[in-house]
Amino acid sequence: MSKAFTKDDGAEDPPFVAPRAPLPAGAPNYVTPRGLALLRSELVSLEASRSSIPLEASADAASARSALQTRIQELKARLASAVLVDTSERRSSDEVRFGARVMVQGDSPQPRQIDIVGVDEADAASGRIAFVAPLARALLGKRPGDVVTFRTPRGEEELEVVSVTYGALDGDEPEA
Repeated sequence: MSKAFTKDDGAEDPPFVAPRAPLPAGAPNYVTPRGLALLRSELVSLEASRSSIPLEASADAASARSALQTRIQELKARLASAVLVDTSERRSSDEVRFGARVMVQGDSPQPRQIDIVGVDEADAASGRIAFVAPLARALLGKRPGDVVTFRTPRGEEELEVVSVTYGALDGDEPEA
């Protein structure tokens, strides 16, 4: 077999480092208190993982250490640009803004809860959407009783804003 088709040259592919969710150009890096705690916790975890790899480790371990260092630098940059949004003064507001927990009613019989959060905290499966997501942009500025229409892969969908609350996100504990 030709040497061209074997991996005998000793070169290892560097480990893949998944990129952070991008912020749109010029958009501030808003974070909730929960989101900031998650970022800080992730940094502590990554630094602990990096420090557990000996400096004189194998090439594979050195590559893993390098990948961790890249992730740490990216995370530190994201933390440096974080703008903490205090929603405590909005607790009596009924207008959808960053940090709101919004109950919406669509075609399904059960209302849906949506938390409008920072880009790094977003997790659609948990009902947390980034403030730059199309649904969040459609909801921003709305009040209970307002109906929003937005485009989904299934077509246009209408949602009625049922309620808007603040402060509930502050007490949510980040998942470990």
